[in-house]
Amino acid sequence: MTTLDPDLLKTFLAFVDSGSLAQAASIVGRSPSAVTAQMQRLEDIAGEPLLVPQGRSRILTPAGEDLVGHARRILAVHREAWLALKGVRVDGRVAIGTTQDFADSGLPELLRAFAASYPRVRIELRVGRSAELAEALQTGILDLMVAMRQAPAPDEIGVLREPMMWLCSKRGLATRQDELPLALLDPHCGFREAAIAALDRAGRRYRIAAGSASLAGLRPAVNAGIALTLRTARFAHSGIVEAPRNFGLPQVPIAEFAIRLRQDAEPPAQDLAALFSGNLALAGAPS
Repeated sequence: MTTLDPDLLKTFLAFVDSGSLAQAASIVGRSPSAVTAQMQRLEDIAGEPLLVPQGRSRILTPAGEDLVGHARRILAVHREAWLALKGVRVDGRVAIGTTQDFADSGLPELLRAFAASYPRVRIELRVGRSAELAEALQTGILDLMVAMRQAPAPDEIGVLREPMMWLCSKRGLATRQDELPLALLDPHCGFREAAIAALDRAGRRYRIAAGSASLAGLRPAVNAGIALTLRTARFAHSGIVEAPRNFGLPQVPIAEFAIRLRQDAEPPAQDLAALFSGNLALAGAPS
């Protein structure tokens, strides 16, 4: 019997969750041509097309839609088996730092899987801004962190790449204004800097209509239609959607998040870091 390679299924789900092969390539860290080859290989195994062209993009065939649920279950079982092999008698402590992006979307699913196989390991979780988390890792307060990447670091074990996108209330903006109203985190923030740089390059007028030290503070401002913001798709839920094209917003770059592990971290932290590195890109990703 021909088997379904988990790497092929990860790439397939990256396409399903992101909506394009180009974005899937960023998520799984491969070139677009390599992703296309993977999808062709998966179709060869399936024996029928999984994707068909629609305009300039591609959509799932009925067979592709059927495969989605199976792929998620196969990868979940694969992840559980990998964790089970590590043993349930390990104890200790793992201190994790993360930005709010992943605390809301991604980490809960993986921490649950980890806890099932490591019931004696105590988890300490800190949610904060990228700069403060990096400092906590450097001083030994944290074993592991997931935060926005500023530059390559020797303790990186993985890099997640997710497209930035302009987001607003599904009801649109509350008022029409000549200046684009923005909701942004206080300095210093990579998304803030990317938004302002993109608008400046495009010659688009804007103003900071809402500011906050945390994502929890930005969400009500965006949801109310006071302003729009720049984040990833992980922020797009509970009434917040991608801004429509008629807003005429400029293109923005790919966001990079680093998974960093303290170099003298204990085995439980190393195992959790490996779990994050292999699964966080898809965990909690919007369908």
